Amino acid sequence: MKLFVGLGNPGKKYTNNRHNIGFMALNQIANDHSFSPWKNKFQGQITDGKLGDEKVILLKPETFMNLSGQSVSETIKFYKIKIEDIIVFHDELDLATAKLRVKISGGHAGHNGLRSIHQHIGADYHRVRMGIGHPGHKDRVANYVLSDFAKNDQNWLQDLLFGISDGAIYLANNDAGKFMNAVAMRTVPQREKPTKPNKERIIKEDIPELDSRSAIQKLMDKFTN
Repeated sequence: MKLFVGLGNPGKKYTNNRHNIGFMALNQIANDHSFSPWKNKFQGQITDGKLGDEKVILLKPETFMNLSGQSVSETIKFYKIKIEDIIVFHDELDLATAKLRVKISGGHAGHNGLRSIHQHIGADYHRVRMGIGHPGHKDRVANYVLSDFAKNDQNWLQDLLFGISDGAIYLANNDAGKFMNAVAMRTVPQREKPTKPNKERIIKEDIPELDSRSAIQKLMDKFTN
C-alpha cells in the first residue's frame, strides 16, 4: 500500500494558489483513475483506489500547511504504512515552472509543509517536487506562493498535472524513471520527425524532357516560331 500526500491549504480562498499544487495533483489522479469519493478523516480529506495492482491512499491534510505532519502521522499509524511507501507532492521554488523531480529523503529547504512532516515522521519519505518558479527575491516568496497561478501559467500547469496523472501508476510501482518520462511526454515539446523528400518527384522535376525532334524539324520550327 502507498500513501500519496498532496500539500496545500484548505478552503476556497487557497484553491488556485501556487502553494496548493500538491492538492491539484492529487485531485487529477483521483479524477482520472476513478478513486472513491473524498471523505473527511485524519484531519484531512482522504480517498483510495488502485494504480495498477497497487492500492493507494490519497491524503490532502486540512490542518493548514505548517501542521501537515499531524494528518500524515495519523494516517500512517492507522494504515500501518511504511515511511518508504509515502510520497509527498509539493510546490518547489527552486525549480522552474513545469519542471518536476522525484527525490528520496533529504532536507525540507524551508518548506513549512515538509518541515512539519519531518517533525512527525522523519525525512525518509519520497517527494515529488513540482516547479512553480521563484519571484526573484526572498522577501516576495510568501506573497508569491499564496497567490493564484496567472492566466499564462494555465497551459503548462494543465500539462504538468495531466503528466503526473498519466505516470501515477509507475510511481505507485516504484518506477520513478517511467513516471518522469510520462510527465515529460506532456511537458516537453516533442520534436517533429523530418519528412522524407519524394525522390521520384525530385528526379522527374530535375531531369529535363528529351527533345525527340529531328534536326530538320528543329530548324523548321526555329523559322516558323
